[in-house]
Amino acid sequence: MSGTVRGAHGRLSFASLGSGSKGNATLVSDGETHLLVDCGFTLRDTERRLARLGLHPRQLDALLVTHEHGDHVRGVGPLARRYGVPVHLTPGTWLSGRFGELPHRHWITPQARFAVKGLTIDPVTVPHDAREPVQFRILAGERCLGLLTDLGHPSAHVVEAFAGCDGLVLECNHDPRLLAEGPYPASLRRRVGGDWGHLANSQAAWLLQRLGLDRLQRIVCSHLSDQNNRPELALEALLPLLDGDESRLRVAAQDTGLAWQTLG
Repeated sequence: MSGTVRGAHGRLSFASLGSGSKGNATLVSDGETHLLVDCGFTLRDTERRLARLGLHPRQLDALLVTHEHGDHVRGVGPLARRYGVPVHLTPGTWLSGRFGELPHRHWITPQARFAVKGLTIDPVTVPHDAREPVQFRILAGERCLGLLTDLGHPSAHVVEAFAGCDGLVLECNHDPRLLAEGPYPASLRRRVGGDWGHLANSQAAWLLQRLGLDRLQRIVCSHLSDQNNRPELALEALLPLLDGDESRLRVAAQDTGLAWQTLG
């Protein structure tokens, strides 16, 4: 186990196995309970990425699924079957038929709080082109982490639900100019840039401003498109809101993810 996640109960740590169109997975831990949110990598790749962060799959207490798109669920079934990890997902996500047998399946009801050992989870409905998508607020003691990726626009419901977090993993999927001039066909450009697709950097900045910055210790730009965005553009959009304080801002990369971050 990494020393970073052996903190006192009530502290909240998180890390990214990788984030982007080729695979997404986020670890959340209070030092005793370990959650994996989504698993968009092959089983072997997931094992390798977990080991890089000091965790073995048998230490996972649960796997939470946001929605059924392949870059979020590719490894869910294999990981659950190999290691007996309980999977929490909405009925709509399950009905996509992309999981195979899940030995320990638990339903998520959007807007209905539940707990996994020492961590409390609020699943929040978001606007995205999936069957029954949710994102999560995860709480340990007085600390709260918001995981907010894969949404087409920052709805009033999302603003209300994710206000007051101590940490935020926030989608910065694309730069509108790069999307418009990029290689995607017109239909895919409309999907990505539409109200049920993905957040542009400017939309992420708009949302962040309305969520409030006072409590936020760490903001992580996530789910960056390798075709339609660049890390410097995402940072450039958010940094003015922080008065140039780069210490609060990180980027979760596709290949290397993000090392453990602790909300103390």
